[in-house]
Amino acid sequence: MRRRLLTVTVAGAGLLLAGCHTDMWRQHKTGPLDSSSFFVDGQASRPLLPGTVARGHARLDDAFYTGAVGGKWVNELPVPLTRELLERGQERFNAFCSPCHGMVGDGKGMIAQRGLSLRRPVGNYHTDRLRRLPNGHFYDVITNGYGAMYSYASRVQPADRWAIVAYIRALQLSQNAPVSDADAAALAASLQPKPSESDAVHAAGGAH
Repeated sequence: MRRRLLTVTVAGAGLLLAGCHTDMWRQHKTGPLDSSSFFVDGQASRPLLPGTVARGHARLDDAFYTGAVGGKWVNELPVPLTRELLERGQERFNAFCSPCHGMVGDGKGMIAQRGLSLRRPVGNYHTDRLRRLPNGHFYDVITNGYGAMYSYASRVQPADRWAIVAYIRALQLSQNAPVSDADAAALAASLQPKPSESDAVHAAGGAH
């Protein structure tokens, strides 16, 4: 019995060793950008089939990833509107948008003021036309560009694009809000005349 077991073990080991031939790791293969005589175009790397989706990159939420549903721009933000979202939008807007559109979105950024000459001036977010456009339009412009503005899709991620859209709406509100929307106490305090520096000096001198 022991001899038979030994024989089977040796035979099995022999089969395994015979299978471990160098051709298993030295097989013919092609690498990225290699040429190939097999395909008509001479390229070993093949294009992706239509509809191919990389693992972890399925984009099933049209509103979030395209700004449109059923061919129409969405007007509701597909993300929760929070203080953190607006702060992130402000930071991204200042970095990517303000050089042309200005810090308040009036189209008077430094690039627009110092040599950028266009048939159509840089967009001013406070015009009636842009105030009426749905949120999805602004998201699409960031994604695909518009006119002389190139796409920011490679620089600004989808979540940050929506943060910028939310901040643009905040800018529009800040420059066009009626006085009735302001907090009464804060408004009254802002209208109070501020003491000048000379008044402060005189007050300090009179106290001696």
